[in-house]
Amino acid sequence: MAVSSSPTLSALYFSTNLLSSSPAARAPFDLPCSSFACRRGHYTAVVCSYKPKSELATGDKRSLLESYGLDPNAFLSESAPKGRRRKEGKKTERGKQVTDEKAPEPERTTHRLLQVLGGKAKRKKLLSPKGMDVRPMMEVVKGSAFDILQAAGGCPASLRPGRWLDLFSGTGSVGIEAISRGCVQAHFVEMDPWVISNVLQPNLDWTGFLDLSVVHAVPVENFLKQAQHFVGEDRTFDYISVTPPYMLVDYGILMDLISKSGIIGENTFIVVEYPLRTNMLDSCGCLMKITDRRFGRTHLAIYGPTWAQKKRK
Repeated sequence: MAVSSSPTLSALYFSTNLLSSSPAARAPFDLPCSSFACRRGHYTAVVCSYKPKSELATGDKRSLLESYGLDPNAFLSESAPKGRRRKEGKKTERGKQVTDEKAPEPERTTHRLLQVLGGKAKRKKLLSPKGMDVRPMMEVVKGSAFDILQAAGGCPASLRPGRWLDLFSGTGSVGIEAISRGCVQAHFVEMDPWVISNVLQPNLDWTGFLDLSVVHAVPVENFLKQAQHFVGEDRTFDYISVTPPYMLVDYGILMDLISKSGIIGENTFIVVEYPLRTNMLDSCGCLMKITDRRFGRTHLAIYGPTWAQKKRK
């Protein structure tokens, strides 16, 4: 005999030879042979009992089985583990679903592929994260940008002394290059705490520029809107580098924020790295675009004062 696991009906299968042999006692269970399989004179009947919403207590189950002349231990000992296994299976399935939703993030690591191209820290290797979560400026683009700035400033060997603002700094390679080539101070704006502690600060320490640097662990948008709060009354910079993740910014909105932030002076230079098929304006605040170069799929635009543009011509 087996007990069904259906939530609404329980069927008991048994042979009528277990019941009393008297016709009167057997009468409720005698059914036509057309409805049941008849083998060797024995009838097989199916009695279905409705399972109420609240399950029977263990004692009632034992009494019910004993009333049919059956051993309760043979059935109660088998059904309990099945129920437990079924519940455990459901818990396991739920657990798998939760685990699949939150897959563990891969461990972030670094390597030394970048280097300082010129100045006091020339050829020093810099850390950068493995993968594409941080994309440093290509060295050929960086070298070209500093060559243009030095020529525009009238000193091809180094930069004019001043303060550099490195927006979306990441590894800090652009701001570090600026200090190495003559800037007196650099401000780095980076919002990723892991990059700051594992990449940017170690690079500043390795190059010996930690005392000449200020790190702002805030989103660039917040920094531009509250520049006076972060850098004080004298918030203008001599140089600004803009190297954002291409697909995560609107360059029109970003350049508008920069032009209205108060960080631009009359003699400021702005270096902007941007992707192919991006329209850049010919001016940013009081500054004019003095050059726009292409390096494969990367473009480099530099804005500066009008006197720098005349000098290049």
